[in-house]
Amino acid sequence: MFKILIVEDEVKIREIILENIKKWGFDGLCIEDFSETFNTFIQYDPHLVLMDINLPSFDGFYWCNKMREVSKVPIIFVSSRNTNMDIIMAVNMGGDDFVQKPFSLDVLMAKVNALLRRTYSYSNTEVSVLEHNGVVLNLNDNILNYNEEKLELTKNEFKILHILMKNNGKVVSREKIMRSLWEDESFVDDNTLTVNINRLRKKLTNIGLKDFIETKKRQGYIVL
Repeated sequence: MFKILIVEDEVKIREIILENIKKWGFDGLCIEDFSETFNTFIQYDPHLVLMDINLPSFDGFYWCNKMREVSKVPIIFVSSRNTNMDIIMAVNMGGDDFVQKPFSLDVLMAKVNALLRRTYSYSNTEVSVLEHNGVVLNLNDNILNYNEEKLELTKNEFKILHILMKNNGKVVSREKIMRSLWEDESFVDDNTLTVNINRLRKKLTNIGLKDFIETKKRQGYIVL
């Protein structure tokens, strides 16, 4: 089921949009605490975002830009602002379409359906990011984001973090991590894994994540 995130501060409008989304068989979620827009986006991991421009605190351009740092999810701007500059800004910030208020629900849903078909018809709908305690791992380009910092990971570093974050709260054995790396045809023995873990820890420490990976003696590793 496709998930659609609605970032709209006018209660009546977002309720009408949500009702129609559900009629079409989609799952929908409305942002209510706009200071948590980005965190909600990461946790919900929607397939499409409907974004107003005029919002409390930060505007829709800001949130679109933040989302684009970690995801290529389709974003449709829905706004009463309709100057050429607004539309140009929407496109430049990474928006995929623009719908002017007041709008026809039929037109809006036609655009939603068209964009979903175009984006996902030739790809699966698995999640594109993993998040744990503010650490965001982009599964498409091996980039880790934390507190405005970006960290480029090697293939092995990415694989290690991916399996640890996917199993957050659980200890992952060294053997399981090595098997995950072997699947990608990059043979890693016990000593090489230690070297990779140490190098990864050093990188994480440099962006303020000193104790993100904890060693559990004779068991394996866990992310905190």
